[in-house]
Amino acid sequence: MIPTQYKNEKDISTLNDALADISYIDGYTPSQNDVVIFNALGKAPPTKLAHALRWYNHIKSFGDDKKKFAASKKALAGGAPAPASKADDDDDVDLFGSDEEDEEAERVKQQRLKEYADKKSKKPALIAKSSIVLDVKPWDDETDMKELEKQVRTVEMEGLVWGASKLVPVGYGIQKLQIMCVVEDEKVSVDLLTETIQEFEDFVQSVDIAAFNKI
Repeated sequence: MIPTQYKNEKDISTLNDALADISYIDGYTPSQNDVVIFNALGKAPPTKLAHALRWYNHIKSFGDDKKKFAASKKALAGGAPAPASKADDDDDVDLFGSDEEDEEAERVKQQRLKEYADKKSKKPALIAKSSIVLDVKPWDDETDMKELEKQVRTVEMEGLVWGASKLVPVGYGIQKLQIMCVVEDEKVSVDLLTETIQEFEDFVQSVDIAAFNKI
């Protein structure tokens, strides 16, 4: 700690060493601690103690404005921090913020991060879906295609929704059923779906995937 009394050059040398890396007694802003030690010195330090001399001349240049320096936050060796001046009591201004303000800002920041994380965790997960077009081929031209489609639409699975359909000529008077459906990827196996449709053996010869797109 920096002493408040300077009885010899050794004490002033201690002050000089302390001011080697800082501009003022409390760091980088002037305070009433600078006034206390300035008054305790009474005169300029020796030239060889360059840091102390630089500080002394700088504080001296403030003249009566030294009374407006902020209250000290550090205790000096041999005494308590210098009391705040009346101007400090009236203004109560801390240009660099306080520890309390820093703690409050950090608390608000952490609270907002927690709220964001909670909100994100409650957001429903995106359900992966696919749009599929199936080609359902009959045995021959005598197959009842309306009944074939009716049988296909009886297939029900969780995550399966049937869509539009149409008949597409394939040759020799034979038509195939082209039918759309949307499936939830995690719930519906496309292989199982095609195998289930092919179980309608009286109507269905084969089932092919004409189109497959992720939604």
